[in-house]
Amino acid sequence: MRRPRRRSVLLRSVFLGLAGLGLLALCWLAAGRRGAVVSYLAAWLVLLALPVGALPVTIVAERFGKRVRERGGVEMLAGLRRLMALMPAAAILGLPLLAGAPLVYPWVGAAPRTPLAALWFTPPFFVARVIAYLAVWTWLSARFARPFDEPGEGRTVPAVGLHAVVGTLFTTDVIASLDPRLDSTLLGLLVMTAWSGLAFAAAILLAWEEPEPVGRGRTAPGRGRLVPLVVLLGLWAFMHFVQFLIVWSANLPPEVSWYFARGGGLGRGLSIVAGIVVVLAGLATLRPGRPTTRILAGAALAVHALEMFWLVTPALRDRFVIRPADGLAALAVACLAAALHPGLRGLAARTAPDARRTGRPA
Repeated sequence: MRRPRRRSVLLRSVFLGLAGLGLLALCWLAAGRRGAVVSYLAAWLVLLALPVGALPVTIVAERFGKRVRERGGVEMLAGLRRLMALMPAAAILGLPLLAGAPLVYPWVGAAPRTPLAALWFTPPFFVARVIAYLAVWTWLSARFARPFDEPGEGRTVPAVGLHAVVGTLFTTDVIASLDPRLDSTLLGLLVMTAWSGLAFAAAILLAWEEPEPVGRGRTAPGRGRLVPLVVLLGLWAFMHFVQFLIVWSANLPPEVSWYFARGGGLGRGLSIVAGIVVVLAGLATLRPGRPTTRILAGAALAVHALEMFWLVTPALRDRFVIRPADGLAALAVACLAAALHPGLRGLAARTAPDARRTGRPA
């Protein structure tokens, strides 16, 4: 039985891989080399957000493991770990972007503005840093991939700190340096919060429903998943507002032009929809329910996914628009990730140490 099943999985992976490559070729034809790289980068950031955004939520949940289990978070953690298993595929699919970096990053071949930029923003060092960031995230995802037995403060606190440092540097190198008009130290934390919101929303849609009886000391059905989602959405919206307020109150022309490039009808529409989702999510906590939680999770997932294109694509187009190449790149990344995931997951399962044999908590 295993051999026919493996053969079917292999055939499906080959088909999805060929479909992804074909979609990338269509994206190349539709947008040209630079346009295809930018569309692919935005789509890849959505994929990367799933494992990287799930990582800090899972780490924090491990720190409060007993409380999480008592409040019915076992299925949610299983969903988050399913997303973390995508990290090897996301890391591999990020490598082609390194070859396309000279096409889209303005600092390649330009005169450095500072002595530090002359050292920091060089193609070889950029490639080495991005590979290091992806390697660290892959290692952390593998480390926290299995269910835990006891809270581990000794490994959770350093892991959160390491993730924060890597996420901030990654955002500065890969996202902020695409369009240097915005000089914001808040952008890294904002992007990491958006990633965690996206991953948590996806985990809500993936996870099975757990029984949450109403009674003394219990929460209403859906509330245990809705409240963390609302916290992530509220924190994300607040950081967006603070960054926008600082730019406009200080009347900084380069930063203002960065926002103008992301304005227009579609940009303003996305901002309005995002605000409505945040407000509705807050109001839903008054009368939580499982269907409401899943609907809001789907809306939050769509908003955060579009936000990645909002951050990246105007660097080349100087305005926020969704083009056919963006859809083609998104489908290509999804197909390629689905093609790579089964093989990488099987490899990880064969090489991972047995927790019971080593005596360590899983």
